[in-house]
Amino acid sequence: MRWSLSRLVAAGLLMLSGCAQEQQATARPPIAKSGYVTPALWQVRDEDTTIYLFGTVHVLKPRTEWFKGGVKRAFDGSDELILEIVEPDDPQAMAAAMAHKGLARDGVKLSDRLAPAMRGKYQAAMAANGLPWQMFEPFNPWMAGMALAVKPLEKLGYEADLGAEKILTAAAKAAGKKVGALETIEQQLGYFAGLPMVSQVKFLTATVDGLPEMDKEFSRLIAHWQEGDPAKLAAEMNESLEATPELAQVLLIQRNGSWAKWIKERLAQPGTVFIAVGAGHLAGKGSVQDQLKDLGVASVRVVE
Repeated sequence: MRWSLSRLVAAGLLMLSGCAQEQQATARPPIAKSGYVTPALWQVRDEDTTIYLFGTVHVLKPRTEWFKGGVKRAFDGSDELILEIVEPDDPQAMAAAMAHKGLARDGVKLSDRLAPAMRGKYQAAMAANGLPWQMFEPFNPWMAGMALAVKPLEKLGYEADLGAEKILTAAAKAAGKKVGALETIEQQLGYFAGLPMVSQVKFLTATVDGLPEMDKEFSRLIAHWQEGDPAKLAAEMNESLEATPELAQVLLIQRNGSWAKWIKERLAQPGTVFIAVGAGHLAGKGSVQDQLKDLGVASVRVVE
């Protein structure tokens, strides 16, 4: 299983940024100017309703200028912003919700769920990234997997406060736009908490095994997003998702289907809506656009 599975699963959920808020970087490398980029944007519309679909990245490096051009015009012309979830104003509320959902109810220590060889690698990886593995022992594997998927990105210069959702939410509030959500925090955490234990362990071990390739893998995904190339993003995802179809169904495909139904129903109400969800949900087979097509709703790419 490739590391990109764990990264893409995490990148597909807004709660990644909630996890990231709980981590504080101790040092950051020099950051080169990223420049203006052109991520992809789609449109769904009928006679009196327009819905934009924008794929987000939850952590970015400083000076990545994406909130311009067509994306900015679409946002400015929208009446409301719809995200995957609306994060609580108090970061500790997210942490408390995660702790509640992530607590193991069977009394088995996290390390005891891992094979001996992986146990040592996991504990070493946690320690190397400033995460005390002992504190995670009462929790289920997905909790440690999320933390270990987020923490190393800080050392690479990525910041949760620069994530697209943060920027869009701040802009919406400043403009007096309504901000809503497709899911609740409890729902999103429930997707992870409800995974079979074998899938949770796969998620954690894939993250540990892929740490050496994190910089290269994530940089490539970010580049595809910046270039507005969902086909390349989908190609990166395919191998990992095919290797673990149960994760793909729970965390991507089923949710995409629910969102597609929400969008179709929303077309009955006049107005303009800007929907921002993780970029992985708008790429490849089973994407939101694919499932809208199955419902008889067309989506078109917005060209600059």
